[in-house]
Amino acid sequence: MEEARRIQALPPYLFARIDEKIAEAKAKGVDVISLGIGDPDLPTPDHIIDKLVKAARNPVNHRYPSYAGMLEFRQAVAEWYKRRSNIVIDPQKEVVSLIGSKEGIAHIAFCYLNPGDIALIPDPGYPVYGVGTALAGGVPYALPLKEENGFLPELDRIPEEIAHKAKLMFLNYPNNPTGAIADESFYMKVIAFAKKYDIIICHDGPYSEIAFNGYKPLSFLEVPGAKDVGIEFHSMSKTYNMTGWRIGWAAGNARVIEALGRIKSNIDTGVFQAIQEAAIEGLLGNQDIIGENRKIYQERQDIVIEGLTALGWTVESPKATIYVWPRVPKGFTSASFCELVLDKTGVVITPGNSYGEYGEGYFRISLTTNTKRLREALQRLQDNFGKFEF
Repeated sequence: MEEARRIQALPPYLFARIDEKIAEAKAKGVDVISLGIGDPDLPTPDHIIDKLVKAARNPVNHRYPSYAGMLEFRQAVAEWYKRRSNIVIDPQKEVVSLIGSKEGIAHIAFCYLNPGDIALIPDPGYPVYGVGTALAGGVPYALPLKEENGFLPELDRIPEEIAHKAKLMFLNYPNNPTGAIADESFYMKVIAFAKKYDIIICHDGPYSEIAFNGYKPLSFLEVPGAKDVGIEFHSMSKTYNMTGWRIGWAAGNARVIEALGRIKSNIDTGVFQAIQEAAIEGLLGNQDIIGENRKIYQERQDIVIEGLTALGWTVESPKATIYVWPRVPKGFTSASFCELVLDKTGVVITPGNSYGEYGEGYFRISLTTNTKRLREALQRLQDNFGKFEF
């Protein structure tokens, strides 16, 4: 029963390994506080749940859904973009539903990469960009995201021969894991680069609605020329606390959307229509959840920044996302520091090198834990370590 080479080469998925470590610690009787996985602990709003219950009782929704997604769902996505960013999206040609954006991110590589083709991958970055590329037979080429450059890739440092061979570029702002943001001038450079080298831009934007102090992240699609060269992935997960519901979308360039829809129609049969109806309610209904989430995550971010400062860190407050991305103290690697913290305190943090070579020297804290447990986690660090040196 020999596995295919594409599977043999795959590392265990990052968060599967974290789950294993948590299970091992709990088995030893440790009271684990996980600041690892970016899975919102906040509940899905009642009006969305109520819509699901009602829609699930409709027998029409018990049959196979549309492969591209219900037109009503795609129209809701288009209305959401229009309301948020004044972007005009054709719901029939420029939107496809996804079983969560992760699925679409993995499948887009199969649409465009032949064996040996290159995809430009942010490093550090969400692991699926590289995994999807590798599964499709492509070659991931790392775009270093360095603190001194605001965690933005330096496009002019990409070698000409690599740029000419590249077919896809993945970007993600507001950024996981760094919390970095991107402005219009950066996106304009990206669009010009994509046009010069005939590269498709795949922008991953799930954190666009989790931003603080009046900051409003740009959608890639609102930048002039964006739809000429690419698409944007989004989902209901972080904005509406619906990670387990598995529904998202891709929007943008019609040819790319059609190609993604074509491969999906041959692989899956779409999202349960009752969930699509619930998502429509989320996109078009009461939007109070967005402001409520921002307040909660802002409070949690403040607790983490204050606690890290007391421990010796100098950390800027990210303008968006549910993450904080500090450096590890002197004398540690990302992995050794995170292992020590878990062993000494029962607190789970994610080593930066899990997100790529250029994540080494950092770790990620997720704000998806309530304020009481966040304070307890930071107190455990204080009790066990005092102050760190940097």
